[in-house]
Amino acid sequence: MERADQLFAILRGHTDESLFYTRNDPNDRRLGEYVRHDIRSYERADVVILGCPQDEGVRRNGGRVGAAAAPAQIRRWLYRLTVHGMRNVSVIDLGDTPIQLSLEDTHALHQQVVAQVIHDGKRLIVLGGGNDIAYPDCAGLVQAAGDVLALNIDAHFDVRADVPRNSGTPYRQLIEAGLLNPAQFYEVGYQPYYNSPVYEQYLHEKGAHLISMPELRVAGIAGTIGNILAQQRVPYVFWGFDLDVVRAADAPGVSAPNPMGLSGEELCMIAGMAGADVRTRLVEFSEVNPGFDLDGRTCRLTAIAIWNYLAALSTVH
Repeated sequence: MERADQLFAILRGHTDESLFYTRNDPNDRRLGEYVRHDIRSYERADVVILGCPQDEGVRRNGGRVGAAAAPAQIRRWLYRLTVHGMRNVSVIDLGDTPIQLSLEDTHALHQQVVAQVIHDGKRLIVLGGGNDIAYPDCAGLVQAAGDVLALNIDAHFDVRADVPRNSGTPYRQLIEAGLLNPAQFYEVGYQPYYNSPVYEQYLHEKGAHLISMPELRVAGIAGTIGNILAQQRVPYVFWGFDLDVVRAADAPGVSAPNPMGLSGEELCMIAGMAGADVRTRLVEFSEVNPGFDLDGRTCRLTAIAIWNYLAALSTVH
């Protein structure tokens, strides 16, 4: 239990127990009753849920702030969903990474927690926060596990050359630090009208793979992502889901709303594909902004995407 004790000492029990919903009905169990949140469950857990409730990177990038509230609100809806489809997978919610005085210090602490959880053989679901979280998430995975295949499911490239770091810089940081092999990096679902040709050229020169939303529509989502997973025999897979990849009709509560994009059903299908691939070690959901949501629509969608991930994982675990 030593490693678990160290983790919980860092996180200091940052779990709001009121979020763990129950109907008090043995015939209708909910994820709030299924997901554990006590230290004794850590060693036996297969999947860890971890939040990082900050949006300093969004503020630095000129986006609309509010994503700091997302981890709690995603949990609020996630733990109301049923346990239907859940079997053979033990899940624990470790709470949130404590936010530090600077974004850089928060990232360093978060990366430490991610690396430990991965080192302990767990799969990890991270709830952002801004998409800057991709840097410590992927860096922590690489630190603990080694070579990764990374998919950024996003309307934006997030390879800006800005200093200091922000929500638009994480994948450039990973590439320039030598933590992410561009030949094993896919930008999936980006919108050409949101992205600079300078950054597109940067990615091409580095050897990354770019699949725009129009190209994804023509080729087919399931086939395209299925081919990526079949062709890349890298031992571990990282998935970054930025909710602004989803059209605003389905996901209005994001840092940068997008009138065109994936449907909610398509997002959940891709999340299921992530769960069904045994190499997946980390999935993150970022840029959800409850302050601009409508009736919790985006938080509910993110919760259902996580449910689809867990249900698919249950079939292969």
